[in-house]
Amino acid sequence: MEHKAQRANIILALTSFVVIIILVCVVGVIAFHREEADFIQGQAEASEYRVSSKVPGRILELRVSEGQRVKAGDTLAVLEAPDIEAKMAQAEAVRVAATAQNAKAQKGAREEEVMATYEIWQKAKAGLEIMEKSYRRVENLFNQGVVSEQKRDEAKAQYDAAVATEQAALAQYTMAKNGAEKEIKAMAAAQMHQAEGVVAEVSSYIDETFLLASDDGEVSEIFPMVGELVGTGAPVMNIAVMDRTWISFNVREDRLKELTMGSVQSAYIPALDVYADVEITYIKDLGSYAAWKATKASGQYDLKTFEVRGVPVSKVDGLRPGMTALLGK
Repeated sequence: MEHKAQRANIILALTSFVVIIILVCVVGVIAFHREEADFIQGQAEASEYRVSSKVPGRILELRVSEGQRVKAGDTLAVLEAPDIEAKMAQAEAVRVAATAQNAKAQKGAREEEVMATYEIWQKAKAGLEIMEKSYRRVENLFNQGVVSEQKRDEAKAQYDAAVATEQAALAQYTMAKNGAEKEIKAMAAAQMHQAEGVVAEVSSYIDETFLLASDDGEVSEIFPMVGELVGTGAPVMNIAVMDRTWISFNVREDRLKELTMGSVQSAYIPALDVYADVEITYIKDLGSYAAWKATKASGQYDLKTFEVRGVPVSKVDGLRPGMTALLGK
């Protein structure tokens, strides 16, 4: 009896072991085929752009909050940049001085200065006439032998000096009447334009202290707080463009045959409980860092993962970044 009981237990154990093996095999086969028929999971994403400033400054005011919808051109934040304001004051002063200098060069001498140089020329002309007459008289007396040669030479020197004085006075008058030379005018105009360029440049920096939205969207993140300093090019906030959304899927390459470029697929979005048609517009391998599925144990090959993007054919109301989407459900 004891021997029969032991034999029965052994048979029962072997039978149980065989049943367990069969069940494991059945479950494995079912799981394998179920995996092949399983759906592909992805999530919705949206285009984002960063809002930053060309100039360093302190956050003076934040005019939006996270989650708020904004329109293109809306003021998002205001920076305080006293250094830029000081440079603007300097640039304005240089521009005013250069403009005045250019106006003076283009206009020439004042009317009073022209009149004064004219009077000096007339005085020099009168002196020349007197010296010329005196020299002629002395020359005649010298020819008659009345005066010495030294007297004649002194008169001639005085006459020559009067001629030079009259020519110098005429040149001064002509210069005052004609104004500055064209080269001086061109230089003054160039200096004025240079000063205006500096003002325009600093003004553009001041405009950069007002951070504007470049496109419609939703504020997804704000990084600094009011009063904090931000550097040149430092991100202040991110804006998600909700009208430009897509759904990203990570797909093994053995299933890419189901998702070809330009094909339209039906995706189920659990959060909205709706189906949406998406067009496949992007397929790219995820690189060596992506998940691989080893199949060498069964004599096959490794399967690489690809990123596949599908853009909704029509607008899906309520679709937000992060929502799950399923293909093949």
